[in-house]
Amino acid sequence: MGNQTPCEKLYLGLKKVKPYLAMVSLQFGYAGMYIITMVSLKHGMSHYILAVYRHVVATIVIAPFAFVLERKIRPKLTLPIFLRIMALGFLEPVLDQNLYYLGMKYTSATFASATVNALPAITFIMALIFRLETVNFKKLHSAAKVVGTVITVTGAMAMTLYKGPIIDFIRSHGAAHRGTTSNASGNQHWLTGTLMLLGSCCGWAGFFILQSFTLKKYPAELSLTALICMTGMVEGAAVSLVMERDMNAWKLGFDSRLLAAAYSGVVCSGIAYYVQGVVIRKKGPVFVTSFSPLCMIITAALGSIVLSEQIHLGSIIGAILIVFGLYTVVWGKSKDSISSSTMELTNEKGGPQDQLPIQDSSKLSSANFANSTPGPDDGMSKQIPPKIYNH
Repeated sequence: MGNQTPCEKLYLGLKKVKPYLAMVSLQFGYAGMYIITMVSLKHGMSHYILAVYRHVVATIVIAPFAFVLERKIRPKLTLPIFLRIMALGFLEPVLDQNLYYLGMKYTSATFASATVNALPAITFIMALIFRLETVNFKKLHSAAKVVGTVITVTGAMAMTLYKGPIIDFIRSHGAAHRGTTSNASGNQHWLTGTLMLLGSCCGWAGFFILQSFTLKKYPAELSLTALICMTGMVEGAAVSLVMERDMNAWKLGFDSRLLAAAYSGVVCSGIAYYVQGVVIRKKGPVFVTSFSPLCMIITAALGSIVLSEQIHLGSIIGAILIVFGLYTVVWGKSKDSISSSTMELTNEKGGPQDQLPIQDSSKLSSANFANSTPGPDDGMSKQIPPKIYNH
């Protein structure tokens, strides 16, 4: 280790920093998706059709990689697994994204990205319900998961019920003048949009819970992702045909609509799945989750600059509570994983492996003593002297 060249040290340093750079870049990608999607929705694009086109692009991108890379390890697709995939295709591509796009349209891109920070807490609550997570209040890190969940939900409620005065980080008189004319109509839909965003988080959390069960029966991540995108595309198209009767809404030009569909499909449904999978294998899901508040900060900055969105005091207070609660949950989860791995190592080192040799040695010593000691009724033991074992 001491004889490493400067190039080797640089390579090892970049290898350690690579997961951090990947997750930070991914948060910029998500923040860009929020801004581009908001622009396309303001230009009249239907969020139902946007969700369909997004998964058309994602299927085209992911399916070839899944077909080539997992052709030897892909398990057989049975009817129960297919029904689970159909449910997954409805929960995230249809229910979650449509509620999210509609909620973002009624509120703002900054508020929508901040509300998504409640996702880990909602997922934790659902994991408790389905017995995928346990809580022991006698341990500090285990109680921290519950306390962090309560703080996160409190922050989400603060953002919902309290707006407060406008905080101008970047002063723009034109934006403030425009905001006075649109606030009256925006306030009417703010509560509805918030409820839709929370419903979107519940759908996304349910997607994670069902995905964890499905991966145990169908352990092929790329193939499962491609199938989810394909079924979500079909189900979303059926919903869109019912909700959008005007066929002209399906037309795309070289504008923000095409950019939103292509960008969100490639970056947020294609590259994001791959990057998250690689980082989770190296660092674990807790590491990936800890970067989600960064997206809120990036989106708030971009939304204020690009879209001239107004940031209220209630959004800042709620965002601070959400971030604090989120990191409390993440800390508890990290300590929980460390304690569970320590218990496994303790069981491996101090478990049956340490006891079996003692029992076996005592049995072997007693057996050797019985074989070497002549018995009154054992003629063979008298004929074979103990010295024969020295040869």
